[in-house]
Amino acid sequence: VQIKGNILSMPKCELHTDLDKGQSAVKYTLSGEGAGTIFTIDQITGDIHALRSLDREEKPYYTLRAQAVNIETNRPLEPESEFVIKVQDINDNEPKFLEGPYTASVPEMSPVGTYVMKVMATDADDPTYGNSARVVYSILHGQPYFSVDPKTGVIRTALPNMDREMKELYQVLIQAKDMGGQLGGLAGTTTINITLSDVNDNPPRFSKSIFHLRVPESSAVGSAIGRIKAHDLDTGKNAEVEYNIVPGDGGAMFDITTNEHNQEGIIMLKKPLDYETKKAYTFKVEASNAHLDPRFHNFGPFKDTATVKINVLDVDEPPVFSKPSYAMDVYEDTPQGTIIGAVTAQDLDAGNSPVRYSIDWKSDLDSFFDIDPVRGTISTNELLDRESIAQHNISVVATKVNNPVLTSRVAVTVHVLDINEFPPELAMPYETFVCESAKVGQVIQVISARDQDLPQAGQRFSFKSPQEGVKTKNFTIRDFGNNTAGVVTLRGGFKRRSQEIYHLPVLIEDGGLQTLSSTSTLTIRVCGCDTDGSLLTCSAEAIFLHVGLSTGALIAILVCIVILLVIVVLYVGVRRQKKKETLMTSKEDIRDNVIHYDDEGGGEEDTHAFDMGTLRNPKVIKENLFRRDVKPELGLCPRRPIASQNSADISNFINQRLQEHDGDTSAPPYDSLATYAYEGEGSVAESLSSIESVKGETEEDYDYLNEWGPRFKTLAGIFGERSEIFLNKHHLERKITA
Repeated sequence: VQIKGNILSMPKCELHTDLDKGQSAVKYTLSGEGAGTIFTIDQITGDIHALRSLDREEKPYYTLRAQAVNIETNRPLEPESEFVIKVQDINDNEPKFLEGPYTASVPEMSPVGTYVMKVMATDADDPTYGNSARVVYSILHGQPYFSVDPKTGVIRTALPNMDREMKELYQVLIQAKDMGGQLGGLAGTTTINITLSDVNDNPPRFSKSIFHLRVPESSAVGSAIGRIKAHDLDTGKNAEVEYNIVPGDGGAMFDITTNEHNQEGIIMLKKPLDYETKKAYTFKVEASNAHLDPRFHNFGPFKDTATVKINVLDVDEPPVFSKPSYAMDVYEDTPQGTIIGAVTAQDLDAGNSPVRYSIDWKSDLDSFFDIDPVRGTISTNELLDRESIAQHNISVVATKVNNPVLTSRVAVTVHVLDINEFPPELAMPYETFVCESAKVGQVIQVISARDQDLPQAGQRFSFKSPQEGVKTKNFTIRDFGNNTAGVVTLRGGFKRRSQEIYHLPVLIEDGGLQTLSSTSTLTIRVCGCDTDGSLLTCSAEAIFLHVGLSTGALIAILVCIVILLVIVVLYVGVRRQKKKETLMTSKEDIRDNVIHYDDEGGGEEDTHAFDMGTLRNPKVIKENLFRRDVKPELGLCPRRPIASQNSADISNFINQRLQEHDGDTSAPPYDSLATYAYEGEGSVAESLSSIESVKGETEEDYDYLNEWGPRFKTLAGIFGERSEIFLNKHHLERKITA
């Protein structure tokens, strides 16, 4: 049985059995899927009706069972019959785009027909029955830029040379309609946002052809002096710009780099500027794309050129010395005030200010030199000594008159030249000996000389003996010509017993312009030697060598001496430690000594010096109680006075106690303080306690406190309130009494 969907309460089929003779003795029953809820049957006629609308997309068919029974006995007249009710499809569902809205991207300048994306709509109707599920695609909005295939839903470009720089985002509305697009079909729509991605189809362009920059001549080398920018309409890597300075006038002074963040060209200074040398520079800068697309080479060159003109600004600069440094020579005997050289500096600015010179005092602390502030001539201020300071390094300062803040410095090196002022002398003290077996003409010593002077061509010394010409000679000096000489024997057969020591004078001359000489004396000792000339003994050391001590013995003697010294030092230290006892260490030593006791005592709580109870209560005086602040002597017991308990005059009591203390021989010989906490008895004023003062409370006017000044203002206020309370109290008491 087929039933069209969405039809309500309409008989779909009729069930009938052969046993039904029209006598109404048969009843029909229905069971199965939807029986009683979706479908119902007429028990008499067997007609089946639908109780509500049917949806094929919800359930395409139902299986039911029917049976004929006796209407009276309700007994089945025949077996149960099964049948299927199939819901016939109608076009009640529109196509739907389940994934919309869509986004897509396509490169700009793409040719016509470039694939963009594919869309698909689904229809819930039965595709096997009629055209209910046959979908056709079309563009409602987005033409003429894009097109869609009506069957496949593929979207392609429809216009050539779409430029992203003109329009970047396109919104396309696609429609899907069933029934093959015929009238009466249902439709669904979706939106596609298509973005044109960038390609490198635009060259960089400068906003202007000439850029003017102003740069101070004091700009540091390597600093940025200006910025230029070429704009590229592309984005991302396609907008990256490379800047280059075209070789030519001024290009060698500057360099240019690209700022990666904003693609600006930063002009850098490569060499220092000088306004006085050149006031302006002009060069060209070329901007080009870093990433070229060969598809657009026919568009023209992807670069642009601009001219940069830089004007150098004049800056007030310090003076400039004619040389980076100066060197001067002066002899050490040059008189004071002699000019040894000059420095020159010039103001190269347009003002051409005069320059003044001075020497930095830190470089010439001893003031060896002076300088003329106007001419720059340097002269000596003191006599120079090459042997003390061979080279002076001073700093000369040049200052502009019209701007003293601007200064420059130059180093001046003064070399002190040597003069021949020191005579030569032996290079060292020589210990010369001659063997008893020496022969005639034997060289027994080679000597050399030294000189504190420093000749420019090197030192040259000559040696000779001033005794030349004397007939009797033992030794002579032979000059070797290389600044050394030898002591040569003129005879043989030297005997220690005959003469132990010989003295040989040596005359040494230098090779200065003004020759200086000196005479030194060599002491030659006669010694005993072996056959090969090695020294054995000399007369002064013979005894010592025969009875000499070995090195080990000498070391042992030194160790013993050190031990004895240590023992002596320890003994002296112990003796001094014993003598450091203080004078009060001995109990017998009671010479004039002042001992300080920084003890202030404990006041009334200090009960160690005196018995405070006795002083406060004279009635409990104990007999034979000695004072604690003195050491009592044997056999002496201070007499304790008997306190008068009946005395009403406290002054008599105190005078009596004072006389007793003055006459006490056991008391210390210095003034002492005795305290008597005794008020006396029988006072006319009786008790001064304030405990019972409430009983005698009387009215009193405290207004006079207000006249005592601002210091008693608070007290007057307190007692004033108290007076009012007291008056109110008595006034109330009078009323109660009345």
